[in-house]
Amino acid sequence: MSGPLIGISTYLEDDARWGVWRQPAALLPAAYHRLVQRAGGVAALLPPDDAPAVATSLVARLDGLVIAGGPDVDPARYGAERDPRTGPPAPERDAWELALIEAALAGGLPLLGVCRGMQLLNVALGGTLRQHVDGHAGAPGVFTEHKVTPVPGTALAQVHPAPVSVPAYHHQTVDDLGDSLIPSAFAEDGTVEAIERPGDDGFVLAIQWHPEAATDTSVIRALTRAATG
Repeated sequence: MSGPLIGISTYLEDDARWGVWRQPAALLPAAYHRLVQRAGGVAALLPPDDAPAVATSLVARLDGLVIAGGPDVDPARYGAERDPRTGPPAPERDAWELALIEAALAGGLPLLGVCRGMQLLNVALGGTLRQHVDGHAGAPGVFTEHKVTPVPGTALAQVHPAPVSVPAYHHQTVDDLGDSLIPSAFAEDGTVEAIERPGDDGFVLAIQWHPEAATDTSVIRALTRAATG
């Protein structure tokens, strides 16, 4: 096997359809594994497990981890009342991906959160979320483009030293930052667009946008470099 082994979280759909089949399935948009492959990594898809304790042994076999985008995090996870605009809960996925994040942090595994993955990283470290922001998504199923500005001196700024236009599709974002996290990019409206955990030898970065929907592989290449090291 060439290249670091990068695990990517997937999610369950109870009524998936393909060909003549209509069954429950573990799903992930193909753009995620293709992004890892373009960056020199070997992609491993990680279906949810009913026993989150499995995450520790699984993470020990990986060189890096991506927590993919998806539905809203259950507000109960960060002690908030549900906003009417917040989507339905996905408790099994929340539990599984939080277990993966906690195992990665404990084991020093290079970690990249994407959209929901950024929100979950913040919640895992005791932070909270804003349950609705406008202007960060297009029509249903359509990404919008907007500019983000990296914070000088951060790890993200080493990847993107100048403002960059990114594809976005979300309506929630970070509010109070989790323990040991710092903001490393902002949108023009002040929305936090990236967070990271400095001060150790690991790679812990999360972004609110969707690199799998772009041609730029800078962020995922930073992950695969860290995973190789």
